Formats: sequence, C-alpha cells, structure tokens
Amino acid sequence: MLQFDLHRHAAHPISGLSEIASRYDVVLCDVWGVVHDGMRHYPDAVAALAQFRDKGGTVVLITNAPRPASGIERMLRRLEVPQNSYDAIVSSGDVTVSLMLERGDKAPHHVGPPRDNSLFREVAERSGRPDPRVPFDAADYVVCTGLVDDVHDRLEDYDPLLERMRAMQMEFICANPDIVVHSGERLIYCAGAIAERYAALGGPVVQAGKPYPEIYKRAIAAASQARIKPGSKPRVLAIGDGLATDLKGAIEAQIDMLFVSSGIHRDRLHPEDRSGIPLDPETLSDLLDEYGVKPPMGTISTLTW
Repeated sequence: MLQFDLHRHAAHPISGLSEIASRYDVVLCDVWGVVHDGMRHYPDAVAALAQFRDKGGTVVLITNAPRPASGIERMLRRLEVPQNSYDAIVSSGDVTVSLMLERGDKAPHHVGPPRDNSLFREVAERSGRPDPRVPFDAADYVVCTGLVDDVHDRLEDYDPLLERMRAMQMEFICANPDIVVHSGERLIYCAGAIAERYAALGGPVVQAGKPYPEIYKRAIAAASQARIKPGSKPRVLAIGDGLATDLKGAIEAQIDMLFVSSGIHRDRLHPEDRSGIPLDPETLSDLLDEYGVKPPMGTISTLTW
C-alpha cells in the first residue's frame, strides 16, 4: 500500500462519545465491527447512539453489507439492536441496486452466497421485471456480494472465473468493498478481496460502498430527510473500525472520523485482548502508514457514551 510520512502524529483518544457529541448534528456509524460482530450486538455501542439521538442528533447506519437497507434492518432486529439507536440505514447494497438499474437490460451473473438474493429481488421489484440474474455464459457483467461459501472457499478458487472475465473485460460490480470482517472471532473474506484480485489482473471494477463517494452522499441525504432542518448544513461525524473504508472514505468526504480500534484491526492494535489494553500510538501510526491514510480525529477502543 501507499507509504507516506505521518510525522508520527497520533489521534486523540477519547473515553466516550459524550466528550465530542455536542460538536456534531449527525453521526454516520459503521455497523459490522462497531454495532455488532455478526453474532451479537454491542450494548454499549447502541446505547451511545441512542444517547446521541436523545440529545437531538441524527444517526445513519452506513454499511458495506451487500443487501438493501430493508435486509439490514431485519438483521438488526434479529440481533436485537434497538430501533431507537438509529434513524436510517444506507447500505452498499442500496448503491448496488442503483448500479444494476442503471444498466437496464444488461444481465448480471451473481457471485456470492444465497443469503444476498434480496439484492436481486429488490431490482426485480423496482424494475417490474423478473429476477435479472443469468448464468455466467449469458451475462453482460458480474455482481459479486462475497464468496459463495465463506467457510470453505479460498480466494484462489475464483481465479479461473476472473481470468475468463478479464479476457472479455467484463465489468465487475463489487457490492461489498470490505476485504475481511470478523464473524464472532472468525475472520472471513468479503467481495472486496475478490475485487482486488480482479483489478490486479487488469479487470474493470466498480465499487459500491465505502470509501467511495456515492454512499456518503446518500447517507447525508438520509440524515436530512430524517431529522435535519431543510437547508441546514449538518456537522457530521463518521464512526468506524476500517482504515481502508471508514477512515479513507471520511477523509475523502471531508468528514471527521472517530476510529474504533477494537474492530477489524484489533489483532494489531489490541493483540492480547479486544479492548482491555490501551491503544499504542506508535502501533497505530505504523498501521496508518501502511494504509496511506491520515490520522482520524479521535480514537476509542469500543463505542461507548
């Protein structure tokens, strides 16, 4: 990754969102790794978001999950995330649906698990047409939502398909730019990892979620529709645990970012315990250098009020 000198500047550690909440009208909060781990929600995190809302703030959950917002909401209910902790949801899946609709009669082939089928049902409902998916040999482009079997598949298993795609310069829509996420304690690859391999081969990739601009535009628009006064320019804080997605996206969108250090990078930043050991500023600086990003506005081990 890009290397540059950060002059070893460390981000300011905070103990809770309450320290900085008064500076912001809107929080754009990452979901996986901040609000839940795929298996359970984090009570302190959802309580902090609810407190921010109680103080008059607006919370939009912004996620690279490759499903429409309605599917994310169902998952949050299953994980017992209280509805009073957020105002709206904007997902990478929402952006992917729009990208497919923009392509009209062109037919996609789906690479990913059946749990992401709601993406294509949404396209069918909004277009008034049947499910748009076709076998690979009949496809105009590919939509990747992840590994078909993220327990047993290896990334290299997809190389033959990617080689065929590259030979045709077939477009690859990545419905989840994340490279990896934790599911409980297990690390699983996401669609972004396959997209990286395809891009390295010279194939054309279209990314749907963070850190790319469209999802931030939608999230701020959703905040305005939810509770922000028309015509006002809200003060926005992003919260997330990914340097390549959450931090990079916030920097490019010119939004302050609070970095949750016990999320996806916890093995580097908290090697012996998820959050009990204080964050080492030098280790964080090394990691920021590796990802080629500037320091966030602040850091917090886990999201609390």
